[in-house]
Amino acid sequence: MTFFKATDIVKEYAGHRALDKVTVEVPENSIYGLLGPNGAGKTTLIRIINQITAPDSGKVIFHNREMKPDDIFDIGYLPEERGLYKKMKVGEQALYLAQLKGLSRQEAAKRLKEWFEKFEMGAWWNKKVEELSKGMQQKVQFIVTIIHKPGLLIFDEPFTGFDPINTRQLKEEILQLKKEGATIIFSTHDMPSVEELCDHITLINRSRTILQGATEEIRHEYGGHEYEIRFTGKVNLLTATLNTDYKILDHHRENGHSLIRLSLREDASPNDMLASFLKSGRIVSFRELVPSMNDVFIQAVEKENEQDTTHKTP
Repeated sequence: MTFFKATDIVKEYAGHRALDKVTVEVPENSIYGLLGPNGAGKTTLIRIINQITAPDSGKVIFHNREMKPDDIFDIGYLPEERGLYKKMKVGEQALYLAQLKGLSRQEAAKRLKEWFEKFEMGAWWNKKVEELSKGMQQKVQFIVTIIHKPGLLIFDEPFTGFDPINTRQLKEEILQLKKEGATIIFSTHDMPSVEELCDHITLINRSRTILQGATEEIRHEYGGHEYEIRFTGKVNLLTATLNTDYKILDHHRENGHSLIRLSLREDASPNDMLASFLKSGRIVSFRELVPSMNDVFIQAVEKENEQDTTHKTP
């Protein structure tokens, strides 16, 4: 079921088209990756979702209807550019921001204390923000973003500046929020985190959508039908029996085995390939070589840029 949908969004600033008929459809209770190079239009789309600005054309659908102003209370937004008042005490500021989200002071204090204890930050409640490390300040903003339990959460580069331990803690909390029913839009350049967290992605480049779909399906689509086989047997005999459906790309010895990387014709059967191997020896392991999201990102953007250059060449 679709939880949020932005359809054919167009936004221009001083003659520059920041978004060119961009459509994003976010399934309910999913983590949705919003990806793209710097300047692609991601931040503009996020600002439209948060009603900070309005689209020139297109529709924004929330809860199966056009978005209304008070829907902002069902959205939590952690921007890439962090901002806390340095001279204010941490607890005082967190209470103030939580109440802006619609919570009573009593309920805000109760929830904040629980989160501060969970993140082992209780001792920082009466400290000034400027006394906190950058990572601790980011934790405070994360807490304030989710404190009102919104249905839609938007995280823009949430792990910037975190060490690996705190990054892992935040990822676990994001997955737990999804488990509890939240729908999450996750904007980042950190492709390993996309692979780890995101169910679906949209890739925007030069203000347009160039790639969209389920994360794992996209990775397989961009694969080159390549496989890696760890094998014991006579490789010379194997190469003589392989037909034109397969092509060995690399072969070397590793830990007493032959490690073979090969490509398979798109309409050929991996089972037939394995049968050929079994005639010449024993298969120790077999896996498909699926490209990383980082590889997909680079490949898709470079292809789109090349096409744009070609179309513009007289």
